[in-house]
Amino acid sequence: MSGNIKEMYHRIVKDNFPSRIRMDFEFEDGIKTLEYEKVNWVVDGELRGLRYGENPDQEAAFYRLINGNLVIAGVEFVGPDMSLLPTAELIQFGKHPGKINLTDVDNALNILKFLSDRPSAAIMKHNNPSGVASADNISDAFLRAYFTDRIAAFGGALVVNREIDRNTAELIADKYLEVVAAPEFGDGAIEVLTKRKNLRIMKIKNIGNLKKYTATPFIDFKSLIDGSLIIQRSQIISIKDKSGLKLAEAEFNGKKICIKREPTEREYRDMLFGWYVESGVSSNSVIYVKDECTVGIGTGEQDRVGVAEIARYKAYTKLADRICFEKYGIPLYDLKDELKRAEIEEEVREKRGGLKGSVMVSDGFFPFRDGVDVGIKEGITAVIQPGGSVNDHQVIEACNEADVTMVFTGQRLFKH
Repeated sequence: MSGNIKEMYHRIVKDNFPSRIRMDFEFEDGIKTLEYEKVNWVVDGELRGLRYGENPDQEAAFYRLINGNLVIAGVEFVGPDMSLLPTAELIQFGKHPGKINLTDVDNALNILKFLSDRPSAAIMKHNNPSGVASADNISDAFLRAYFTDRIAAFGGALVVNREIDRNTAELIADKYLEVVAAPEFGDGAIEVLTKRKNLRIMKIKNIGNLKKYTATPFIDFKSLIDGSLIIQRSQIISIKDKSGLKLAEAEFNGKKICIKREPTEREYRDMLFGWYVESGVSSNSVIYVKDECTVGIGTGEQDRVGVAEIARYKAYTKLADRICFEKYGIPLYDLKDELKRAEIEEEVREKRGGLKGSVMVSDGFFPFRDGVDVGIKEGITAVIQPGGSVNDHQVIEACNEADVTMVFTGQRLFKH
C-alpha cells in the first residue's frame, strides 16, 4: 500500500483538455471573444503541461491569453505582454510543475507586487506564506523569510523580486524547496541550484514589472459544485502609504473614543508591510510582523481570537526550533536533552516568541477586545485592522491601557 502511495506522487497525469479555448461574451453591442492557448514545457524531450492538479488524480491544464480584448465591470483583461506565469521560462532539471506550484508562485507574486521597492522574498506553502521578509539584499531577505518558519518552508515555493546570485543560490540549495522563481539568475546560480534534482526553477522576467499589478484588477472565476459560476472583480488594495491609514476612533454612548498614541515611523513601516502580506493570507487570519519580516502567521480560522492565539503559538514554537537548529544543528523535535530544551524554552519566553515590539495585523475587524489582548500580553506595540465593529471602542480602550497604537484601514482583506 505504501509503495502505491509513493508512486502516486511521481505520476504525470495526461490531461484531455483542448490545446485552445475560446470564450465568447455576448454584450449589447456584440460578441467579444478571448482566445487561450495551453501552456506546455519541453521536459525530457517531450511537450508536457501541468504535472497534475491539486491532487495526483486530477487532470489540469494551464492556459495563456493569446488574442482578444475584453472589458467586464470596468476591468480590462491583461494582455500577453503583461503575462507573468504563462511566459515564465522553466529551467527544468527534475519534475515539472503541478497546479499547486503555480498557485503558490502566483500568490507570492500577489504579495511581492507591493514590496517592489526593497529586495524581498516570500516562501509559500499550500497557497499561504510561511514567511515573508524584506532586507537590504536578497540573501538576507531569503534567510529572514526562511527562518520565520523553517519547518513549514520545507518543500515550499520561494519567489524573490531580485536576481539570485551564486551566494544566494548556495543558501537556497542547502534547504529543501520545490520551486524557486526569480526575475534573473546570476553567474553560477543555476549550476548551484540544479544540484537539487527535483527543484523547479522558474525565470519570470516580468517580476520587474510587478508594481504595475498593484492597480491592475482582474476578473476572478469561481466554479461551484453544479458547474455554475461566481464572477467577481479582484480586490485592489486602497492603502498606498501611511497617509491612507486612520488613527482608530469610535463612537460609544455619545462619546468619541480615540487611540491616544500615533505610530512611530518604524511602526508605520511594519503596518504597511504587514497589511500587504496579509492580502495573500487565507481568511480569517491574524499575523505578526516586526522589522519588515513575519514573526507568526495564523491562517484560515473561524474565530479571530483563536487565530490570534494560533499565530502566537506558531511564533513561540518556530523561534524555539530556530534557536535549537542554530545552536545544535537539529530540529527541536529531535533534541532529547531536557536541560538544553529547558534553556531554549526559557530564552523563547524571555523574547516572547519574538513578538515583543511587533505589529499585529488582522484582515477583518476585531469583534471583541479578546483578540487584541492576545497580542498585547506578548508585547505588541501596534495594531492594523479594518475597523467597523460595534465594539471598536472596547478594542481602542484595550490598546490605550497598554500604550499600544492602532490604525484603521477601512478595507477588509478576506481571501477565500
